[in-house]
Amino acid sequence: MPAALPLGLPAPESGLLPAQAAVGSASRAFGLYVHIPFCAVRCGYCDFNTYTATELGGGGSQDRYAATVSAELDLADSVLSRSGTAPRQLSTVFFGGGTPTLLPAEDLAAVLRTAVGHWGLAPDAEVTTEANPDSVTPESLQILARAGFTRVSFGMQSAVPHVLEVLDRTHSPERVPLAVQWAREAGLSVSLDLIYGTPGESAADWQLSLDAALSYGPDHVSAYALIIEDGTKLAARIRRGEVQDIDDDDHAEKYALAEWAMEAAGLGWYEVSNWARTEAQQCRHNLAYWRGDDWWGAGPGAHSHLGGVRWWNVKHPTAYAQRLATGVSPAAGREILDEDTRYVEDVMLRARLREGLPTSVLRPAGRLAVAGLIADQLVVPAAAFAGTITLTGNGRLLADVVVRRLLPD
Repeated sequence: MPAALPLGLPAPESGLLPAQAAVGSASRAFGLYVHIPFCAVRCGYCDFNTYTATELGGGGSQDRYAATVSAELDLADSVLSRSGTAPRQLSTVFFGGGTPTLLPAEDLAAVLRTAVGHWGLAPDAEVTTEANPDSVTPESLQILARAGFTRVSFGMQSAVPHVLEVLDRTHSPERVPLAVQWAREAGLSVSLDLIYGTPGESAADWQLSLDAALSYGPDHVSAYALIIEDGTKLAARIRRGEVQDIDDDDHAEKYALAEWAMEAAGLGWYEVSNWARTEAQQCRHNLAYWRGDDWWGAGPGAHSHLGGVRWWNVKHPTAYAQRLATGVSPAAGREILDEDTRYVEDVMLRARLREGLPTSVLRPAGRLAVAGLIADQLVVPAAAFAGTITLTGNGRLLADVVVRRLLPD
């Protein structure tokens, strides 16, 4: 089942935001995340807030979802105006899930039109949808491109059938190059998502997946180590001994293989798990998260952030739709981040970026740790001496260790 929502303060039915959300808003980028909670099959490793048709039963209709989430965007426009935030065009829009492309392309286009009608799009706006390779057609991708989408992120995960089977992925490896070709023909930028460290995946399997993905000429690749989340089907299979557990050394070896392959293919890292062919092809929506910019998250279970105010919607699609139908905000709770929390999150996220974390933002105990990180070859010496924490290859493998040392108790 999807992970539980965090605890927090009650959110008002009006959705009105505290004054802090508006402070300095004119100087921050503004993005939109739209959560599409539907999947054809629940993948065994997934604990996202997603539902299959059988799990939803009679509630949370996919047929009505575009209208429902558009109603939240109407509410969002009103809330932002009444809360005093600066009017801003959308810098980025990201449709995630779930599988957004389980909805008809016309429905995704309609939601985007609603968003653009309220806020407009910046001239160079990035508009992305996630997609499974088997959930698109040449026609659907053409519709999305005409509607204003600029980018598609395909969940490839692996090119090896037995690995896809363990992950409960529904597409065949042969479908991926077709989907990439169709996206290219529609004029869309292409990103591929990969997962490494799946139980039973050998180093040769992972190399085959890397070689296949890079042979399709993607503009961007994300490669994530498999994490076993409590409550998932895969966690239960490991507990029963049906498949082997994951291994940290295996993850490290496969990350190194990924880095070598990406570099050879002309993709440079810009975040620990993300590579792009050029700076312009980096995922600007995710960079906004890592840099602490503003975004509104629409959809059941979606999280939002404005100026240190964070809130999240009710999880279930039926409850979400019922609230909006009665004119009530779907927000379930919120928190106002204090100075310490914002500092910790800033260090945790920005330290993972190639652009680095300025040492000037570190507190004294963190600055004292820098010399040891240089000595242990976890940060780039020249960058550190110039005032920026930038991870070495070993530092990226041990990014969590670096962060812990920059944030001593």
